[in-house]
Amino acid sequence: MSAPPFLQIEHIVKDFDGYKAVNDVSIEIARGEIFALLGPSGCGKSTLLRMLGRFETATSGRILLNGKDLAKMSPYECPINMMFQSYALFPHLTVWDNIAFGLRRENMPKDKVVEQVEAMLKLTQLGKFAKRKPHQLSGGQQQRVALARSLAKKPQLLLLDEPLGALDKKLREETQIELVNIIEKVGVTCVMVTHDQEEAMTMATRIGVMSEGRILQIGVPSEVYETPNGRFVAGFIGNVNMMNGVLAQDHPDHVIIDCADCKHYVGHGITGTAGMDVMVALRPEKIRIGTHKPEGEYNFAAGKVREKTYFGAHTVYHVELPSGLTLKVSESNTDRHTAEELTWGDTAWASWSPSAQVVLTA
Repeated sequence: MSAPPFLQIEHIVKDFDGYKAVNDVSIEIARGEIFALLGPSGCGKSTLLRMLGRFETATSGRILLNGKDLAKMSPYECPINMMFQSYALFPHLTVWDNIAFGLRRENMPKDKVVEQVEAMLKLTQLGKFAKRKPHQLSGGQQQRVALARSLAKKPQLLLLDEPLGALDKKLREETQIELVNIIEKVGVTCVMVTHDQEEAMTMATRIGVMSEGRILQIGVPSEVYETPNGRFVAGFIGNVNMMNGVLAQDHPDHVIIDCADCKHYVGHGITGTAGMDVMVALRPEKIRIGTHKPEGEYNFAAGKVREKTYFGAHTVYHVELPSGLTLKVSESNTDRHTAEELTWGDTAWASWSPSAQVVLTA
């Protein structure tokens, strides 16, 4: 028998004068899980996080933490801590005192405070910075101080609001893995809010994609990326090419879809009827590009190279198809030099396998 969910969000609604910022959201989160709420600005993810942190009260629905109704728990019973995007460190206090602040407010014995702060400094590798003030630290170090302070009180649920939003791209990438390692060592359950898809994919056990107050899809990162359940999710997670088409043939093990620039052979069946409008989603990295026409009848298109951008590890081509649609192709640079050097204005043939596409009906 599987263990009951540690955190249960049941039909939560938050209504602001007739506007439902969060609209009938239900999620179950396991103990020790890192769950990411991902979506564009204004989708309701931060409002939902604030309800978990008890900074906002739900209009309807309930939140259960380890089987107990969060709304009926006193602040002292609530084993929840929240780390804000700004970190909210006290500028006049040292790193040591910042971490100790919450423990002292709870009148923890002095020896226990020392023990817990030293443990947090060791966990976050901040021991040599203990006497410094926040302005003497880098952005990544400040982020770790904020995390250490949040974990010092040993919360059962840790809430992260855009935890790496204040860091530059390179530092953010370095800190993502570091942050996950610290959270996993402590074993705390974590709910984080982010609009950064890469951050969610790197850090989260599972992702919930939100739009207009609703959860559209929940799944592990690979599931949400490879098998999105609708057009919004496909377009929001990573880069994707979208082609409008018509379902020409529907078979249990494959379908044929007619699009303006090509015919798709998709190696799985769908729930549909011949003649219905569909959309084919195709990731840029799943497309091959070359100067010669592929064999066969399906899964290729020809066009002109309009843009070519070299990123070191990969090169991105923008290929304009006869219909006017631009197909984005990402090619890994596995060799230092390639025999087929495509450049601006060249005719290119893009092709893909029958398992590369996702057919969207919603």
